[in-house]
Amino acid sequence: MDSQEIHGHDIHEHHEKAADHHEHAAKHHREAAKHAKAGDHEKSAHHSKVAHGHSLHATEHHEHASKKHAEDHS
Repeated sequence: MDSQEIHGHDIHEHHEKAADHHEHAAKHHREAAKHAKAGDHEKSAHHSKVAHGHSLHATEHHEHASKKHAEDHS
């Protein structure tokens, strides 16, 4: 995701995007847990890494929403 795409969202869009990324991260964490329980640590690690990426994107959207809130209400 490039920074122009992130910067171009409205506040509500940032919150929606953050929620979407958190949901995707949760799905991948569940997949990682399932594969770890089955002993497939390679697949578990893959899903864990993907989950981490979604978490980072969610955090970026949260930060941009907070910045827009501050700019719009200061």
